[in-house]
Amino acid sequence: MRVTADLWVSALLRRVFGAGGFAAVVKRGATEAGAVFVLARGRMGEIALFGPAPQTSYDSAKPDDRFFSLLGAGDDAAVFDARLEREKKFDPDIWVVEIEAGSVPVEELISVKSQ
Repeated sequence: MRVTADLWVSALLRRVFGAGGFAAVVKRGATEAGAVFVLARGRMGEIALFGPAPQTSYDSAKPDDRFFSLLGAGDDAAVFDARLEREKKFDPDIWVVEIEAGSVPVEELISVKSQ
């Protein structure tokens, strides 16, 4: 059985705060199985958006793991806000978590799969 989105997001928030960063839930989605999007902001204004990785990225030996793909990076917040609005229209049950990871790379906080 897969960990609920609510529990996974709570664990992410603890990992970020434990690493000296900041995190906030921007949009709370479905408790059980909402898709999670992570908006990572750097201290110099850079932004990266991570979304659920394609199903082909999952390992059948570890079905409970949650993997992410980089959906975009840059410094124009409006582009990422528009993308998240489109995602919300497609699936109103998504979660959006915004983090500033601090000194820890985002890839140490979430499992990122290259495409």
